[in-house]
Amino acid sequence: MTALASARRAGVAKDKAPARSVSRRREARAGWLFASPWLIGAVFLTVGPVAVSVLLSFTRWNLSSPPVWIGIDNYTELFASRDFHNSVRVTLTYVVLGVPLFQIAGLAVALLLNRRLPGIGIFRTILFLPAVLSGVAISVLWLQLLRPEGPVNEGLRAVGVADPPGWLSSPGWAIPAMVLIGLWSIGTSSIIYLAGLQNVPDQLYEVAKMDGAGPIRSFFTITLPLITPVLLFTLLDGVISAFQVFDIAYVLGGSRGGAGGSLSFYLLYMWNEGFRNARFGYASALAWVFVIFAAVIIVFIFKTSNSWVFDESEES
Repeated sequence: MTALASARRAGVAKDKAPARSVSRRREARAGWLFASPWLIGAVFLTVGPVAVSVLLSFTRWNLSSPPVWIGIDNYTELFASRDFHNSVRVTLTYVVLGVPLFQIAGLAVALLLNRRLPGIGIFRTILFLPAVLSGVAISVLWLQLLRPEGPVNEGLRAVGVADPPGWLSSPGWAIPAMVLIGLWSIGTSSIIYLAGLQNVPDQLYEVAKMDGAGPIRSFFTITLPLITPVLLFTLLDGVISAFQVFDIAYVLGGSRGGAGGSLSFYLLYMWNEGFRNARFGYASALAWVFVIFAAVIIVFIFKTSNSWVFDESEES
């Protein structure tokens, strides 16, 4: 009887196996069906254009005639171009000047917002408002503020500056003007820093206070190490955003990049070559140089982060 029961169970298991296989195939087909809109979009709107841009970077194409294969001539030309060198210089200057200031200012504001004061929620909301505005709206606002006779220069004259700078008309002040606008829009990084600060356990500060540590020492020994993962995130986000400046530079300086090309950021230069000069092959080469250079910077930040980012899992 035992052998007969075992045989019957084996027969039932064999009957169920094909049913499970059919059910799994149906689930797989259903999964692919539901994912197909995203997959089709990824192929035709992301992967496809990226692959085409690689090929176009080796061609001369003005959109009205078929692409002509020219090899690496686009890359040779761009590295010899003064306009290319100027756009790289402008972009890197903004990154070097702006990103550290944005990080320091964002963290400083977050430390203030982390204090338990009456009405602090209102101040947090007000601070975050510039972050939800479009780049064009911000540009139009600051275009008026930075006029020679605008509120910023009038304020400088009121405090004794007899000859205020020509923010947008002077090549030497264009990048500082962009940094000033960026500082006004640090709400996003401040909120991210604030979230990191509120995750630091209060018990650590209490123990440090019992040991005689003051606010400054507590900041450098407790706060700063524990928010280094947040610092890494905001640093990466800041670098990527600084490399991608376009709309504000376009509105403030026009398509030519302002006085003496002082606002000719890399993406603005690439846009001019592609859509104003109809040199889509050359613009594609510019795009790939940009992608490779940005990727090198980001990989470098990730590689060096092991030496300064605190990882709680490693301590445990």
